[in-house]
Amino acid sequence: MITAFANTMKVPDLRSRILFTLAMIVIVRLGVHLPLPGVDVEALKNYMETQAQNGDNPLGALGAILTIFSGGGLQQCGIFALGIMPYISASIMTQLMGAVIPSFKKMLREEGGRQKMTKITRLLAIIIAVIQGYLLTVSLRNPANIGLSGLGDLVLNPGFLFTTTTIFIIVTGTMFLMWIGDQITDRGIGNGVSLIISVNIISALPGAFAIAWTTCVGSGSEINPLGALLIVALILFMVLVVALVVTITQAQRRIPVQQAKRMVGRKVMNGGTQYLPLKLNYSGVMPVIFATAILALPVMVVRQIWGDASSVTHVVSVLMSPTDVGYYIISAIMIFFFSYFWVATMFQPQQISEDMQRSGSYIPGVRPGQPTATYLDQTMSRLTFAGSLFLTLIYFLPSLLYVWGGLNMVVTQFFGGTSLLILVGVLLDVMRQVEATLLQKNYDGFMKKSRNRSKYSHLQGGASESSTGLVALWLIIAVFVLTGAVIMAV
Repeated sequence: MITAFANTMKVPDLRSRILFTLAMIVIVRLGVHLPLPGVDVEALKNYMETQAQNGDNPLGALGAILTIFSGGGLQQCGIFALGIMPYISASIMTQLMGAVIPSFKKMLREEGGRQKMTKITRLLAIIIAVIQGYLLTVSLRNPANIGLSGLGDLVLNPGFLFTTTTIFIIVTGTMFLMWIGDQITDRGIGNGVSLIISVNIISALPGAFAIAWTTCVGSGSEINPLGALLIVALILFMVLVVALVVTITQAQRRIPVQQAKRMVGRKVMNGGTQYLPLKLNYSGVMPVIFATAILALPVMVVRQIWGDASSVTHVVSVLMSPTDVGYYIISAIMIFFFSYFWVATMFQPQQISEDMQRSGSYIPGVRPGQPTATYLDQTMSRLTFAGSLFLTLIYFLPSLLYVWGGLNMVVTQFFGGTSLLILVGVLLDVMRQVEATLLQKNYDGFMKKSRNRSKYSHLQGGASESSTGLVALWLIIAVFVLTGAVIMAV
């Protein structure tokens, strides 16, 4: 493993991609800490820190989702306050439209259909960002309506100028994040949008560890001698959960597919056995995101209409609280529903059966045509049930640790839920890309030894490419960091 990390710096192209990705990540984190003009950021920051230390999340489950996708920009009212959430919402909507609406299906099959869908997704993301930006300005002017009672006035000079300026800055920040995501995908390592979300999640790790240490070990004169052992036990438990998530994420059912003999020109091509992989968790993290957002909407809508002090808001908040049994029942039902809905819209057994029949392939013991489609549908239904059960368990784990273990919600999000599922998926994708490049250059990878090492593998790959632009980018970042450090010191 250590050798594999060292080898990543020996491949010039891979080295430049990694450095470019790191530079983009630094820019993303700097943008989170640039505050919006006209907002008392310090008051909001102190209020949210106090609530987090008390184990309370005044924004609810939807606020937790927004925190994941904004990386703290929402609490700090930075120019990246919305993060990449508008683009994620637009992507989900266009994917569902592409699976349900016939005209979108036809467009995706045409030449250039993917490019058209990408343009539609970006336009839809801008529209969503404008709407969410306006709602954010309204919430900043009236923080009590979203549960931030006792905070006072956050906006120094509310009015039309503040509203338009804030919306413009927020939408521009979201578009800039979309551009950074595209640049990371093209010139860096991994999927840019997913990597930005992962970095935002990891940014909360130091604060979570500090809160966990204070909660378990204590501070000052009140120190628990056994607290350090509890911290070690929590770390081991987190490693166990991560290993389980990796195993389930990678798990798949391999269905054997027999290739019949066929004529290609004047040659007879012999048949062979291949495998059709069906993932156990086909829907990924999407059902959890859908369920969390929809369950949080009633509380947010009721707070906007009746206010935080209303009895209606109190009743809805109790029903949607993680301490209520009804919350777990509704959440489990919604996760199962969205898992099957995602599979029904994205997995097409009839089309797979037709493609197999057209190419002369068949599943041993199953007749081609409709019986093959039925067999694939039944197999995927059983896998989806097991995957939904796993998603429900991981989704409930942070809430159970919060209720029964007495841990802070900031700490428990790393033991399951949306954060852990996204982190595991993105890091596995990055490792696969890096490993593919290392094996191509005759280096050992992360997961297995390369069996195709060339007799010239001991030689270093070519001269280093020109990286003037990358060096200039890092110099600009260094200037910004040093300037910020000087300002904070003064």
